Amino acid sequence: MKRREILKGLTALPLAGAVPAAASSTTTTPKAVARERDIFKELGVRTFINAAGTLTYMSGCLMRDEVVDIINSTSKHFCMIDEVQDKVGERIAQLVHSEAAMVTCGAFSAMTLGLAGILTGEDVRKVEQLPHLEGTGMKSEVICQKSHNERYNHAFLNTGCKIVEVETIEDVEKAINEKTALLHFLNITANHGQIKHEEWVALGKKHNIPTSIDIAADVPPVSNLWKFNDMGFDLVFISGGKAIRGPQSAGILMGRKNIIAAARLNAPPRGYTVARGHKVNKEEILGMYIALEKYIATDHDKEWKEWETRIAHIQNAVKDLPGITTKITIPELGNVTPTLSINWDDTVVKLTGREMRDRLRNGNPSIEAGFSGLPLYHYQAGSDSIDPAVAETLKGANTVRVTAWMLQPGEEKMVARRIREELLTASASKS
Repeated sequence: MKRREILKGLTALPLAGAVPAAASSTTTTPKAVARERDIFKELGVRTFINAAGTLTYMSGCLMRDEVVDIINSTSKHFCMIDEVQDKVGERIAQLVHSEAAMVTCGAFSAMTLGLAGILTGEDVRKVEQLPHLEGTGMKSEVICQKSHNERYNHAFLNTGCKIVEVETIEDVEKAINEKTALLHFLNITANHGQIKHEEWVALGKKHNIPTSIDIAADVPPVSNLWKFNDMGFDLVFISGGKAIRGPQSAGILMGRKNIIAAARLNAPPRGYTVARGHKVNKEEILGMYIALEKYIATDHDKEWKEWETRIAHIQNAVKDLPGITTKITIPELGNVTPTLSINWDDTVVKLTGREMRDRLRNGNPSIEAGFSGLPLYHYQAGSDSIDPAVAETLKGANTVRVTAWMLQPGEEKMVARRIREELLTASASKS
């Protein structure tokens, strides 16, 4: 039988399950309402109210609805990753006043890729050799102030480079040599070092060495998105899953066009690079762009007033209780948002800060709070894991720390009620 005859025969067959037209016109079946699958409940994963902040181990932030919509809609189409990075990078660069930009899988990834771009340039042979620097002619040292050399700088070590610590401008002048690839600055510890932003940039320009700055969690204020590009830093690294409320697994590398182009050669979709594992899919790239666009367009004054109202509600619920003192502060750098510290007299309230956090965590609803006065960058992965250097100091501290910027509307009332309940319970049981 010829192929044409076979196809003709198939078209004559009725579709499986088909019904006559007359019957279908008189028989209607109500469309079942799809039930949303609760995968958290199905797997036994605890969800909670986030009164602690944009912590990675707490899944960072909640993405904006517009970001989720873009992720869902773009997941239904194929496209070329490089083309998406090209187009999105151009738009982001315009928004942040940089020559070029790319979406990375977080600020840590931006640091590795930025340095890799400096080391290799657009020499594919060098790209293939990282992190093996010996005998390649590539540079191998990153200089930063001692107070700026914290754990996230491991991102630079991934390229094969080492960190050289300095404290003064004179130290920098002595440390610079033919191996120096980068002068790096950590914004959150800017007030802890002797050399300030503009001086750091000036040193880089004097010696023709690129300068970079890590501002991972340093919006708000929104102006920080372009402040350091305008100041003259050659590379700026930022997280996407914090105040910007993009994908938690995304970040942005922005800076000089030639360095970003070289960084792109070290990044996926290329498969022979030190950063092959730094994949960012099309949905995340586009979602990050939309998140940034929406964040810049936000009414930040209105948003700030909402945070103040929520944090004041929590403060008012507990400040008049016996033995309680409260204080609202605003960090100078990093996670700049109204932050409430609640402290208590342990002769009145028989409770430690850790016990309070555990009771909030294990209560209904489950709530996550933070340690009062502890910078967020001290936290490590894990439910209560912090820098060992400060853990002992906080072990018996009678204090908790609460922020409102990750709270959803109305959640401040639940947080206020639960903290008040636990303080009153601990006070009543002191005898």
